Amino acid sequence: MSKEQSTKVSTPTAVATAPTPEIDTSYFTTIATSAAASTTFRSAELVVEAAALPLSSDSSLAEDLQKHREKSLRGRIKIGAKGMSGPVIKITALVLIALTVYGFITFDYKNIDFFTAVAKTLHNVRVMFTQPHLVYNSFPGLMWALLVTFALGALATFFGAIVGFFGALLCAKNLANPIVGNIVRAIVAFIRAVPTVLWVLIFSVAAGLGSVAAVVGLTFHSAGYLVKAYSESIEEIDYGTIEALKASGAKYWQIIFQAVVPASIGYLTAWTFLRFEINFANAIAIGAAAGAGGIGYDLFMASAFYFDLSELGFITYTVIIAVVILEIVATRIKAKVR
Repeated sequence: MSKEQSTKVSTPTAVATAPTPEIDTSYFTTIATSAAASTTFRSAELVVEAAALPLSSDSSLAEDLQKHREKSLRGRIKIGAKGMSGPVIKITALVLIALTVYGFITFDYKNIDFFTAVAKTLHNVRVMFTQPHLVYNSFPGLMWALLVTFALGALATFFGAIVGFFGALLCAKNLANPIVGNIVRAIVAFIRAVPTVLWVLIFSVAAGLGSVAAVVGLTFHSAGYLVKAYSESIEEIDYGTIEALKASGAKYWQIIFQAVVPASIGYLTAWTFLRFEINFANAIAIGAAAGAGGIGYDLFMASAFYFDLSELGFITYTVIIAVVILEIVATRIKAKVR
């Protein structure tokens, strides 16, 4: 082979192995970004121009859009479906305001000066919250009364949680028979419809005034409340998990304690502590109504019997601090359980 032929053969090889030059893509990226921004901006301009133009009345679509197109006081275009809820809410609010004003105007004040009464009320509030101290009670006695109220709420919540858990198993849609579930839900709805204080008074007639009637009455309403709350928490469990356990031969109570309880323990705990807070507040009110004692009875005596605003303020502060501490403890326990 001659030298000229070898040179011709090696030339394509040299071209093929030459390094590819690097291309700076920043220029093209900048052009693409500018084009996209220009397109978006132009699209927005077209939308605004189309919205500002008068719609033709010949088209049914144009008539529908014209109904829903509004302009605010600042000239902005508002597009939204009109409904009846807005006017109804406004009319209801105006009627309630008018009735309130009419009630204040027509109320028989029994020759009491309204502004003087307001001034004296503000003075009583100032004395109650700025000068709290005990007069007829001692601090250890007040703490004992607070413990009694705490015990009333805790017992009612404990018994209500037990009844509520087994009641929830009877009415949860993914566990219970539909007929049994409907019957239990109807009974529970009736129990919840009756106020807690009324249940306490009903049992006060049977058991007499005291802590027994208070605990039973609180437990009755707590059970009705927790049955509904627990059953809804249990219904959140995936039904496929329950079906898989049934197919593997698991029995009913094995499914409950190995699948249902572990999956819903966080919700059950949260509902239980929420009900305990409600029962604690109800126990304060029932302490005087049912003669159950506790800090509610001391609060009633300080306000209605002694009319000692300073002691009333001290008891109020004690209740507030107890509720705050209870909320903090409940929040930490729920966080650990979850």
